[in-house]
Amino acid sequence: MFGIHDFTLFLISSLIFIATPGIDSMFVLSRSISNGRASGLAASAGIATGAFVHTILSTVGLSIILSQSVVLFTVIKIIGGIYLIYIGIKSLLSKGKGISIKNTSNVSIKKNYLQGVITNVANPKNILFYLSFLPQFSSANSGNESLSFLLLGTTFAVIVLLWYVLVTYFSTLATKTLKDNKSFNNILNKVSGIVFIALGMKLMTAKN
Repeated sequence: MFGIHDFTLFLISSLIFIATPGIDSMFVLSRSISNGRASGLAASAGIATGAFVHTILSTVGLSIILSQSVVLFTVIKIIGGIYLIYIGIKSLLSKGKGISIKNTSNVSIKKNYLQGVITNVANPKNILFYLSFLPQFSSANSGNESLSFLLLGTTFAVIVLLWYVLVTYFSTLATKTLKDNKSFNNILNKVSGIVFIALGMKLMTAKN
């Protein structure tokens, strides 16, 4: 439907990527623990907004690439595949380390939200992730590429919001798990590594 295929795999892969500890996780957890639930929710909304901004940018970019040049899209596909394999190998080789929560001074809800947007949008790895991730779940020559990219990206942003809202509400438990349990982080890194290596190989071997 709407040029989208393997939607269940998309949801699972998205959740694994979002749940893997990173900059966004540290930001939301630090605001939740240091400044309270309201700040954590504002930060979560900011991160989700940033994800939607990347959705719009990647949708426009991918649509232009698809309409203008098959060769250019093939180059993007190969680069994206290599990138996914790279972050997969990096995850496999990384050793589980807990997330370090830093104390932050009290800031306004608005500022927490804006900082969340900036934290996500300013990360250059995110746009490359979108460019390499979304095309794998959009059917070629369906005539709905732009719509499928928009729907997939929006779904990803909604998952981002829901996940970080949960992290905020269960911040104490989440902090203990992510900070102290190295085995948990090792398992999560290995699972995400395998998933993204597989996705990278799938993208590089896919037909235009």
